[in-house]
Amino acid sequence: MSTMGLAGCSGSAGSGDVTLKLVAADYGNSPETSSSVYWKKLASEFERTHPGITVDVDVRSWKTVDADVAALVKKGEAPDMAQVGSFADYAEAGKLYSADQVLSVPVQSGFVAQLADAGKVDQTQYGLPFVASTRLLFYNRKLFDEAGISAPKDWDDIRSDAEALKAEGVPVPFALPLGTEESQAETMMWLLSGGGGYTNSTDGSYSIDSDENVKTFEWLQKDLVGKGLTGPVEPGELDRADAFKQFTEGKVGMLNGHPTLMNSARKAHVDFGMVPMPGKDGDAKSSMGVADWMMAFKQNGHAQQIGEFLDYVYSDKNVMDFVKQYDLLPVTYSANSLMAQDTAHNDLREFQKTLNSSELYPFGKSSWSQVSDEIKKNIGTAVEPGADPRQILTRISKDANAADATEAGK
Repeated sequence: MSTMGLAGCSGSAGSGDVTLKLVAADYGNSPETSSSVYWKKLASEFERTHPGITVDVDVRSWKTVDADVAALVKKGEAPDMAQVGSFADYAEAGKLYSADQVLSVPVQSGFVAQLADAGKVDQTQYGLPFVASTRLLFYNRKLFDEAGISAPKDWDDIRSDAEALKAEGVPVPFALPLGTEESQAETMMWLLSGGGGYTNSTDGSYSIDSDENVKTFEWLQKDLVGKGLTGPVEPGELDRADAFKQFTEGKVGMLNGHPTLMNSARKAHVDFGMVPMPGKDGDAKSSMGVADWMMAFKQNGHAQQIGEFLDYVYSDKNVMDFVKQYDLLPVTYSANSLMAQDTAHNDLREFQKTLNSSELYPFGKSSWSQVSDEIKKNIGTAVEPGADPRQILTRISKDANAADATEAGK
């Protein structure tokens, strides 16, 4: 666990002075790339221009940060702000300020609409998007050239390209990571590609066993896994990190990936291309978007000071400083415009193009974390030989709606 307390350089314990506590996730993978470096610089600069407000930032590993914040809240020691992966539980328990209670109007109205909407619980925004990402289909150009194929435009192309790669001896024609690390993401990409999704657009209930979703998993089971096109490791045993590593080793023909895979592939000298995840018969109805969240707790009553700090955090300069370091997408329209105009970020442009049509996890449901865990543990079995995808998806969907009803009744 990486922890950093940032000493305030303005004000002490005098009258009117406030110390804001922020628990934030670490996006780096070394002391040099740790997010604590970013937050230390930002907090110092903020304190210089905001006398009387000190910012104490505690940067923690992504592996523990959500649980750490939950433990602090349970002990009655909620931070003023937390930058983590979920917010709905705290919003439904009445522990959070809404966005309009802390942010200035320009900042609140500047969020990309899909992201702002995903931050709502019962039509009120509590989750403030912090950074975003989308997913694209990566493919190995060298392997594709050797097999005489081009980037896929629909599912038939995915299958035929994978068959051609297999015939050339490629170990993993299409990597399908449905293991416990992040299979809820891989699943959602395929559900959207097949015209479905996790929830019903009519009433917002979970519809994981919809006909579209069942057909998607039947196709995966029969046309990819069943034809031996996903490599020697069962999809349910394959994690995203392992699939990415195999791609950088030149062993994978195609896989779904996020922006950080670009740098890893480049460092490994893999010549790759990227296209939007194809739909069953052409363009998919939408791509998958991902966001991480900032939230503001009511416990210490520091709404005004929190608002001043968050308005500063969401300035174009500070947003761009963070996303450029970690190859992520900005969450505001103005910062996205800046990124689009900067040729240094040409590689991220393809991801940006899909952001406005992206669909996010149902973050507004406090049951989502529980449902996501069940998907991670069980979805891989739906593509195993002899399995009944409909039966498995129906069980997951039934449990999801039961969890949703339980959370709603609290």
